[in-house]
Amino acid sequence: MAMALFNCGATTHVEKEKYKLTRILIVEDDASILLGLEKSLKFYGYDVVCARDGESGLRLATGKKSPDLIILDIMLPKLDGYQLCRQLRENEIGIPIIMLTVKEQEMDKVMGLELGADDYVTKPFSLLELLARIKAVLRRTGGTEEQMGSFAFGDVEIDFDGRIITREGKELDLSQREFDLLTFLISNSGRVLRRETILDEVWGYDYYGTLRTVDTFITRLRQKLERDSANPQYILTVRGIGYKFNAPTDEEPL
Repeated sequence: MAMALFNCGATTHVEKEKYKLTRILIVEDDASILLGLEKSLKFYGYDVVCARDGESGLRLATGKKSPDLIILDIMLPKLDGYQLCRQLRENEIGIPIIMLTVKEQEMDKVMGLELGADDYVTKPFSLLELLARIKAVLRRTGGTEEQMGSFAFGDVEIDFDGRIITREGKELDLSQREFDLLTFLISNSGRVLRRETILDEVWGYDYYGTLRTVDTFITRLRQKLERDSANPQYILTVRGIGYKFNAPTDEEPL
């Protein structure tokens, strides 16, 4: 018997909102859950594409019409959700991912987030909860930098509106999460930010990731942006507390 996915009556008090045609890829092998999600998200104005195994999901995620967000089950045939997520992130594909699973063990949640997932929902869940998480993830990954324009430090230039980063004139491949983390650090230049604060603000509410997640992503940013990642000039560690972005002032010529 198929598991109940949504709370009955959960949508009775929800007013239909006007959405842009945000493209969502659902990768789920349970036909009843897949159909329920597809119909519900289409009703709320999303452009929905579906896959019932990991390999098909990977092809759709990396195709010409890539999705704006992926809803990804963990237990999938051919390629499981962890493997799919890992492959996307290893290839610097930063499409936001919300993982689905029936598992409730903390380590399963941590593993998905450490691999680069943006949020995590445990079945069964209400439609209201899923819609709220979709909106929150899209907001976090697409709206924070809109009013920041451009910024430069060292040999790095950032176009926040275009989400483009170049170093010595060559465009860099940053994942969605790496870009969001860098944006948050720069928008708080000079401030010491606790790891807990970074995790809450960049990864969002109800995350089960550990503080080591922040450390891992900071290391990646330093490797891509600093001249000497072992002795960073801009993304600094504040021992025992967290990190801060050291805003450039009058730098020496490159």
